[in-house]
Formats: sequence, C-alpha cells, structure tokens
Amino acid sequence: MYKYWKQQERNKPLFPDVGWSKPEQRSLAGRLGIIGGNKLGFAGVADAYQTAVASGAGEIRVLLPDVLRKTIPNIITDAIFGATNPSGSLARDAINEMKALGAWSTGILMIGDAGRNSETAILYEDFLREYHGPLTITRDAIDLIKNSSQSLVERPDSSLIISFAQLQKLFQSVYYPIVLTFSMQLTSLVEALHKFTITYPITITVLHKDQLLVASSGEVTSTPWDNPMSIWRGSVASAAATFWLWNQNKPLQSITASLIKE
Repeated sequence: MYKYWKQQERNKPLFPDVGWSKPEQRSLAGRLGIIGGNKLGFAGVADAYQTAVASGAGEIRVLLPDVLRKTIPNIITDAIFGATNPSGSLARDAINEMKALGAWSTGILMIGDAGRNSETAILYEDFLREYHGPLTITRDAIDLIKNSSQSLVERPDSSLIISFAQLQKLFQSVYYPIVLTFSMQLTSLVEALHKFTITYPITITVLHKDQLLVASSGEVTSTPWDNPMSIWRGSVASAAATFWLWNQNKPLQSITASLIKE
C-alpha cells in the first residue's frame, strides 16, 4: 500500500489528538463565517449552522441575501445581510459584507444554495482574490467559481468538499494530465489526488467507491462512507470547516478527524 495513504476506520480515528484538542472555551474555538443562500432556499445554510454548533464552533455568523431577512429560521442567531440581485442571490454590492465577515472570522465556509447567477459568480471570484484565510467551498458554490479554477487551486488554505463530477471538471479546467473516470479503481484516484495536491496547495475531499478521501500536501486518508446525502446537504463541509478552525495548519488531520464526528 502507498506510504502516503492512511485508512481510517469509522470508530477508530486516525488523529485522535485533533478531537481531544477541541477548546472547551468558546472564545478559543474559532469564529466560522458561513456564506450562501438565495431567495428560493437556505436549507444548506441552516443545516451548516446547526452542524457547526454541534461540532463545537466558538462563534458562527451567516451572510445571506437581504431578501431572506424575514424568513430565516430562529436557529440562526447571528446573521448579516448583503445586497440581492434580481435573481435573489447575493449581488456584487455585497462584497463589503463579505470582506467584513472574512476579517471577523477564523475561517469561511461557502456552503452553496447560491443560485446560478453570473453576478454572484463574479462576487465569489472577487472574494476569492481578496480573502486570504482558511476557505472551505462546497456544493454549487464550487460551480460558481469554475472560471477561477486556476486561481483556486493555487490558493493556499483552500479546502474543497467536492463531488466526483466536480473534481473531473476541476482537473480538466486546469489542464491536469490525469483523466478521472467514475469506473477508476480507488487506488488510482488516491494516486491522482496524491500527485495533484503535491502540485497545488489545495485540500480536496471527495467520495468514491464508498470511501471518503481527504487529500492535502500529497497525503491521503480514506474513511468508509455510506451516507452521501450528508455530503450533498453540506453537513460534512460544515464539520470539516469547524474542526479546521482550531487546527489551522493541519487541514488533512482536522478534516479527517471531523468525519468521525459526522
């Protein structure tokens, strides 16, 4: 077996120190900023918020389009609102609120439900250039920034919780010379992620063959996974982003450890 591949059992964490190091004081447990939602939905945002609370985030603040001001659920106790475009998603004028959230937070989670508006895509790309802290991106938020794929993979402190189809498109968009197929063996994908994350300073989490793989700096972990809906809902990304708050220099270890808590 590859030296860079470690396999985690669901009931036996690879990195128990990460779980044990969770700060007991909320003031030391980091500040998570969550960005997402549009006029037609914020289920992913609400689920991410609840998961972040359960996972131990010290403070959580959510940025939503202001069209949702009167409809957000009571569980979200700290929300700020940005300008909304005609499609009901965040408009470019929301960039100041995004920058403020980035300055406040220890880490940012782009949870999706963002709509498919081109203006929102430009906003997300603008934020990608401006923000330099830990950034977790998942669900349709990944699709929104596909035109900035090269900048994304070259950006330090980026973590993608990504579908296999999105990973295929990412490899293609940066002209990476490995072809990914749904039928490929798990070992082949592990090797591809090993090489890709040596080439680029990005962390990738993807499900394949009932294994959830996490890759960063050439290292790969795998965890047996039979609940793909938790990935598509965004709860996996939220737990991962939360654990990363107090393990800033250990994305592989923190995300892998968060999977035990899922």
